[in-house]
Amino acid sequence: QVQLVESGGGLVQAGGSLRLSCAASSRTFSRYAMGWFRQAPGKEREFVAAITWVVGSTSYADSVKGRFTISRDSAKNTVYLQMNSLKPEDTAGYYCAVRLVTGEYVYWGQGTQVTVSS
Repeated sequence: QVQLVESGGGLVQAGGSLRLSCAASSRTFSRYAMGWFRQAPGKEREFVAAITWVVGSTSYADSVKGRFTISRDSAKNTVYLQMNSLKPEDTAGYYCAVRLVTGEYVYWGQGTQVTVSS
């Protein structure tokens, strides 16, 4: 069983920054990529960013391009999401997940709350 633990959320003013972390408890699982998703109250979960674990290729939702940066530290078995120029519409619970080569996301974390005040 793989456990993902997110941290780094909090309350920040618009224009501010936060860095989220997602640490995986095990290295012995098949992992093609890791991704970040978010879900605001009353809305569906949406993709934010992803990074392939070996090569480090990244992809982003249009709404966060140029403001968010995803990265990983293989030695620490951790993926990060640096969020800059935060907007109130970025307010949501943020979740990390492991993506298999099939494209399926499995092993979800418990989430960390990000609240951006205007």
